[in-house]
Amino acid sequence: MRGGRRPVVLDTNVYVRAFRDAAAQRALIEFHRASAPWEWLSSVVVQELRVGVSGADAARLDAHIFRPFEDRGRLVTPSYRAWKQAGAVLREYSERWGPALRRLPRSLVNDVLLALSCREMGAVLVTHNRDDFERIAKVAKFEFAEAWEG
Repeated sequence: MRGGRRPVVLDTNVYVRAFRDAAAQRALIEFHRASAPWEWLSSVVVQELRVGVSGADAARLDAHIFRPFEDRGRLVTPSYRAWKQAGAVLREYSERWGPALRRLPRSLVNDVLLALSCREMGAVLVTHNRDDFERIAKVAKFEFAEAWEG
């Protein structure tokens, strides 16, 4: 998926793969070059990335990933409406596919919030996590695309 004139938001797993793999990092840099005018950063992704790092790694994450989006005001955050809808989506998801609501992973809650906030702004979510987002889209329609290989 290459960015077009619609807003795009990258899922956490796209960044994580780029942090761990040189080819994925090069692909992410190329994506940024091609899509910068339409690329946004989700506060859900910020939280997921930030929880995994500390010290110098956190400073680099802030300087190289977060700050460029912050400086340009290209941030998307789930609204009250998205949070409210997330409860209904998670309930229905649990009823259809399990697990029980009390055992839903936090990552799924975050994925639903990410999907709903992308839907609100008309953005395409770019992810390596096709399976979970296909299920979420069956409950709450939104647009997503599989990320490039790398």
